[in-house]
Amino acid sequence: MSKFESKIKQVPYPQKNVFDMLSDLSNIERVRDRIPEDKIKNLTFDRDSVSISSPMGLVTLRVVERDEPKCVKFETEKSPVPMNLWIQMLPTSDNESKLKVTISADLPFFMAAMAKKPLEEAVEKIAEALAIIPYDKTNI
Repeated sequence: MSKFESKIKQVPYPQKNVFDMLSDLSNIERVRDRIPEDKIKNLTFDRDSVSISSPMGLVTLRVVERDEPKCVKFETEKSPVPMNLWIQMLPTSDNESKLKVTISADLPFFMAAMAKKPLEEAVEKIAEALAIIPYDKTNI
């Protein structure tokens, strides 16, 4: 298994707000207009899963664990490469938190070198995107 971790990102919202939004994927609808269509194609989602078209084909992630209020874990359901993704959230104060994204992928030896850089970039971009989402309670 290859493991890729983002840098820790500061989020100007309480940990519970972040968890509440990220643990229910239907909340993606709130920020759909901020997602560039050229970056994410054929985005579909419900409360427990999200699917997108990628250069490797259709990828579907399903929530497999919600550890309130600190972590949401996902596993690929449809993907050319078996993968897990988890988002960890920790409070830094009553009104702020931090998060980190981790991807663990079961990469075949011959793919590991080719996939390393794209996965490192992907985990960082996911964390950056999650850090700028508005997590106000009125929108959750």
